[in-house]
Amino acid sequence: MGASATTYWPLLGLRVTTPRLELRPPDQDTVCALIDVASRGIHDPDFMPFDVPWTARPSPELERESFRFFARCWANWTTEEWDLPFAVRVDGEVVGVQGIHGIDFPHRRTFITGSWLGRAHQGRGIGKEMRAAVLHFGFQGLGARRAETGAFHDNAASLAVTRALGYEPNGDVVKERGGEPTTCLAFKLDRSDWAARRRDDITIDGLDGCIGLFGAG
Repeated sequence: MGASATTYWPLLGLRVTTPRLELRPPDQDTVCALIDVASRGIHDPDFMPFDVPWTARPSPELERESFRFFARCWANWTTEEWDLPFAVRVDGEVVGVQGIHGIDFPHRRTFITGSWLGRAHQGRGIGKEMRAAVLHFGFQGLGARRAETGAFHDNAASLAVTRALGYEPNGDVVKERGGEPTTCLAFKLDRSDWAARRRDDITIDGLDGCIGLFGAG
């Protein structure tokens, strides 16, 4: 019997589990499931929460470019810069993405998070739970010292999750959105603040075989 994909790319064996959901790096079939979720809608058509407006692309461009995004994450991976879009599963169903991104992680020990959730799954506390899961992965699993995130000033749902998890304001920046300057708020969460409220019901599996890929070994 030949080797499995996990043999060559051990990231595929990662699991982060909470009582409500599971984060897994997506294989090809899961990428297709994620694209199906995204194509059914992530946000109101009159509101753009992303500074890169990828959800505004028409079909089939949205689906093709989404597939290329996931492929680039694997193809461009280095210990100096990596981008891991975890697929979020609730009761086995793929519902969205919780991303974690590191730039010069071996020296900075800082990670950035971003996420999206299918509209059919919003309003149930899943966004907060999946962020809590990836924070546990970054701090407990990778030994990070800081997490960073950001959102447009009018993205109430994202800002509510960020504040509920204990982040502190970290300035702001003006970005172009739909041809207009729009304020994006930045936040940080230091390890000590995360540790003060850390949960004991989140588990990480499969990290030993791939921790060196994050520059965290």
